[in-house]
Amino acid sequence: MNNYRLEIQYDGTNYAGWQIQLNAVTVQQKITDALNLILKEKINLIGSGRTDAGVHAFGQVANFRTEKIIDIYSFQHSLNGILPVDISITKMESVNENFHSRFDADRRIYFYIISKIKSPFLLKYSYYLHQPLDLKELNLLSTVLIGTNDFTGLSRKNPLQENKVCTIYSAYWKEIKKMVVFRIEADRFLHGMVRIIVATLLNAQKQNLGRKSIINVLSKKNPLLASGAAPAKGLFLYKVLYH
Repeated sequence: MNNYRLEIQYDGTNYAGWQIQLNAVTVQQKITDALNLILKEKINLIGSGRTDAGVHAFGQVANFRTEKIIDIYSFQHSLNGILPVDISITKMESVNENFHSRFDADRRIYFYIISKIKSPFLLKYSYYLHQPLDLKELNLLSTVLIGTNDFTGLSRKNPLQENKVCTIYSAYWKEIKKMVVFRIEADRFLHGMVRIIVATLLNAQKQNLGRKSIINVLSKKNPLLASGAAPAKGLFLYKVLYH
């Protein structure tokens, strides 16, 4: 059995997320349909993880297996020709038959982009926030997240996700011209986790609540203590890291 790894970029604006769903248009469905059409067989496309509705990706990773031996150069070109303009296969390669894009992933990196100006060119890909941002304070608040914790309080309820423990390796804010970017790297993320973290940190900085407010949300494990979720359009799955 031949195993092929895909690196994927997509604009999530018009999709109900990555994962195939009934009565919804998703990125995984679009790519799977294109693979089925070209290979003339039913393909199981495995993604490194889900992204929510409206969330984008620079570096989603997926893999699929087939008995066929594929000419990668021409196949990638054909696949991109069938896919809509807002989904692109940026890299394709043959990998070990045992490679699994989800279970073999060590870390995942997300970016959240905030625009400090009202720009028509950033409208779809950032959260325009008209409020002073104290990056020193935001970075101080973010240190609470580092390490291994139960993130029930900073995620959406999901009965299918019993294990709520994640290890965050880094989380920091950086100003880049007219944008502020939040970068977070972890072994895994829960449903809605990054967007809820962003909203909660922003609110804590705005209200001058201090590190204790973040500690409280984590320790109480109560999502109602968080500050909602930042808009999906500012979130990007940047990269998936493998050993």
